[in-house]
Amino acid sequence: MLIEAGELLRTIQTPEDLRRFSPSQLRQVCDELRQFIIDQVSVYGGHFGASLGVVELSVALHYVLNTPDDMLVWDVGHQAYGHKILTGRRDVFHTNRVYGGISGFPKRKESIFDTFGVGHSSTSISAALGMAIASKLKGENRQHVAVIGDGSMTAGLAFEAMNHAGFADANILIILNDNCMSIDPNVGALKDYLTDISTSSLYNRFRNEVWRILGKFNKIGGFQKLAAKVEQMVKGAILKQSNLFEALGIRYFGPIDGHDIQHLASVLEDLKHIPGPKILHCVTIKGKGYELAEKDQTKWHAPGTFDKITGEIHKKIYATPQPPKYQDVFGHTLLELAEQNPKIMGITPAMPSGSSLNIMMKAMPHRALDVGIAEQHAVTVSAGLATQGQTVFCNIYSSFMQRAYDQVVHDVCIQELPVIFCLDRGGFAGADGPTHHGAYDIAYMRCVPNMMVFSPMNEQELRNLMYTVSLDEFKNLKTAISIRYPRGEGVMPNWRLPFEKMELGKGRLVQKGTHKREENGGIAILTIGHIGNYAVIACAELAKQGIKPAHYDMRFVKPLDEEMLHEICQNFDKVITVEDGCIMGGFGSAVLEWIADHDYNTKVKRLGMADKIYEHGTQMELHTEAGFSPAQIAQEVKKMMNVAILKF
Repeated sequence: MLIEAGELLRTIQTPEDLRRFSPSQLRQVCDELRQFIIDQVSVYGGHFGASLGVVELSVALHYVLNTPDDMLVWDVGHQAYGHKILTGRRDVFHTNRVYGGISGFPKRKESIFDTFGVGHSSTSISAALGMAIASKLKGENRQHVAVIGDGSMTAGLAFEAMNHAGFADANILIILNDNCMSIDPNVGALKDYLTDISTSSLYNRFRNEVWRILGKFNKIGGFQKLAAKVEQMVKGAILKQSNLFEALGIRYFGPIDGHDIQHLASVLEDLKHIPGPKILHCVTIKGKGYELAEKDQTKWHAPGTFDKITGEIHKKIYATPQPPKYQDVFGHTLLELAEQNPKIMGITPAMPSGSSLNIMMKAMPHRALDVGIAEQHAVTVSAGLATQGQTVFCNIYSSFMQRAYDQVVHDVCIQELPVIFCLDRGGFAGADGPTHHGAYDIAYMRCVPNMMVFSPMNEQELRNLMYTVSLDEFKNLKTAISIRYPRGEGVMPNWRLPFEKMELGKGRLVQKGTHKREENGGIAILTIGHIGNYAVIACAELAKQGIKPAHYDMRFVKPLDEEMLHEICQNFDKVITVEDGCIMGGFGSAVLEWIADHDYNTKVKRLGMADKIYEHGTQMELHTEAGFSPAQIAQEVKKMMNVAILKF
């Protein structure tokens, strides 16, 4: 379905085309760009509210700056749809987040206008500052702009970057896109501070006059130092407390209306002529221009496809009950356990909806905490809680946990603290692409002492393991545990079963196989996590052809079930390991290491993510690319057994 752009938008292939318009035409460009985003996302899906909120900012930046020579970094990248459409990707935007199409986030390989890959948050100031320092060293006269949301500003990296920017003597403009939202409403003292600035009637009364006089004076060399000092005194006196940004040596401008395109363009033009580090505070509305998205900003962050007229979000209708999402199994199970155990607490870094911790937050707001986009803090505050006897479930996306690896090692495992890490989005994350794939957690967690690594094959295993580690006896083990599960649905519509205690470090036999001494025998499939359900499908198809491999759901990567591995190696001379994660250092590597250490001659084939970056697509498309779809598992069994490969 081809979606037509508006009269002005259809003439824009690059920002150079945009700059041919008069300032009075920019409002129409914004209206057409906003409508184009609504039209596209309603049909093809994707992120929604964030890009609608920065339409005017996207237009103003490319209108005023000489991009791509002037360098623009977006933070987080899901607000960059307008930027992509204005920079040569309008006609292919329907392939956004589709396998083989353009990325849903800025990506250096995709466009010269994408100066930095930004699938995660809070990196823009550091990246733009590095670019600014390099430009200064090379004697280049460029603008360097970091557009950062107020949610992203809560991360420690943003403060580290501002601390450096304040004394780096580099030309950088930080644009604070303040809409009080990340995916969920923002939390913390910074949010309250920004609200205080943007709603201070006294400050706003003086703001324009101070800016008009002192901002213009700063262009005149003789007045620079005096003007900057007077400006700082006025701002500090008007605000209830010292300006945080000014205290760091970053000149503060604003707040201004981020939807007033002509004023925004005029302000940006003025700021181009003011050297050094500065910040422009823009107040915007996430979902601007689509009433339903403005009213329910969390729901419309990434709603999927919808009817743009009625606002009805398209959902599949099933005739029979469907399995729940793993994240919802986690959320409901945690609340169920917390109702029985007053020591249980939940922690998440700004992902209460994405992790379903919001279920417990609603029922027990003092025992389920959103700490903002601050994964490092989330891990260490969990460690602090654990020192006081609390049973802490720290829920972080697998890919985001990489940002807090040092804290896992030093603050949790070295101190033998029993923090329970629940890693959502383990494995391929789908259309969000490489910045969100949970590819490495098995490998990076299993190498750390005092860490157990578990992955459930279904909802019941997730519930039972959560129950088991919530018992006080788990704390006596003095070990943390990583529980990883994928994005999307499980396999059990009837999943709310009574809790059963699990034996830690023990796997289970899913299907008996013919042993190596029997005809067509001698091969076992070892799986970890939800991907084991692919092996079930493969085994069912192989059985129709008289081939019966054994299938073991290992459950634990660390500790491995050694008793089961001895049994496997004694009865099968061929093993296939399957994991939705990297094979370098992952589950298959753990099995290979164990086999080598115990002097077995078992032949092993590992299936999983190769040593490459996988792009975006559906999970099945990516599983097929990586070589472990159900059909490919079956084919590998036949290949190892020297059986003719037939179509699945």
